[in-house]
Amino acid sequence: MSEAAEVRREDWQNESVEGSGLHVSEVTEPPKRRPSVLRFIFMGPSGLRPGWGLLLFVLIFFSLARALNFTAHRLHPVPAKTIAQRKAEAAEGQKPSSALIGEGSLFALVALTSWIMAKIERRPVGRYGFGGRRKIARLAAGFAWGFLFLAALVAALWKAGLLVFDGRLLFGAHVWRYGAIWLAGFVLVGLFEEYALRGYLQYTLSRGAASLYGMIFETKHGETLGFWTAAAGLSFLFGFSHGSNPGESAIGLWSAGLIGLIFCFTLWKTGSLWWALGFHASWDWAQSFVFGVADSGTMVQGHLYASHPVGMVLLSGGATGPEGSALILPVLALITLVGVWTLPRREWSIGGAGS
Repeated sequence: MSEAAEVRREDWQNESVEGSGLHVSEVTEPPKRRPSVLRFIFMGPSGLRPGWGLLLFVLIFFSLARALNFTAHRLHPVPAKTIAQRKAEAAEGQKPSSALIGEGSLFALVALTSWIMAKIERRPVGRYGFGGRRKIARLAAGFAWGFLFLAALVAALWKAGLLVFDGRLLFGAHVWRYGAIWLAGFVLVGLFEEYALRGYLQYTLSRGAASLYGMIFETKHGETLGFWTAAAGLSFLFGFSHGSNPGESAIGLWSAGLIGLIFCFTLWKTGSLWWALGFHASWDWAQSFVFGVADSGTMVQGHLYASHPVGMVLLSGGATGPEGSALILPVLALITLVGVWTLPRREWSIGGAGS
């Protein structure tokens, strides 16, 4: 058909439509179907509504945990321990095997649950914290800063006469063996704690809170307000979850909550958890293995140096360790400044965090 004939045909069709009293859009566009009630309840403009996502995440995680616990007890029954036995084990310190198996299992459960939720919500799983750019560089930078700041805090306590080193406990091959085992253990601790609280939960709570702020206040800053509302709630949940640790104190609980907020700040800046993971792992490793001090009230077996706090508990940290000392507050302020100076401008967003 020639171009002129095609034009005449389109003019004829338009005239026919106009003669019928209908608009072209009414003829060419199919009528829009209203969403069903169930779809409206469960699905929003950006997919599964945040509240349902959070509920589903919790249900999947605890269902998997119960299944794993049931299977483990079937394959390897463990007799119930008395309170006295538990106290004796706590006094001896955490075993490397318990950290590797326990924290590794918990991280695997969180990772599997996050992957399932990513498939359900049709989002890249990296959006929940472990995507982003320059992963290795940020992990290494966080690791270096974590060790440096913990060493500085321990040095300040030692110089002030608030911490005494009793001697070295490991030599030769044992240093490398226990050092490697505990490094792997604390990497798993960092992976579990960071991914559990600052992964899917942080992302989804931020999304839900941002939506609420946008509807109630009609603000352009709903995403920022949503992120920091979720960050504050989850960080102090993280802090006060340490209350069950033996030897924990009020300052220790607050410092854990504040360091959680700092980790959220690094997530906000970089769009990922890699810097926070490196810092978390090296901070815990330096406390527990290298300097032999308590980590939130918990000691470990197989550490390089033996040490003990002396003097006023408010300054020494007492049984809590350096995190229970008031001297940690200026250290946390310095860590925040390092994040401001060394990390890029904001890279986190609901639409592309870690994608």
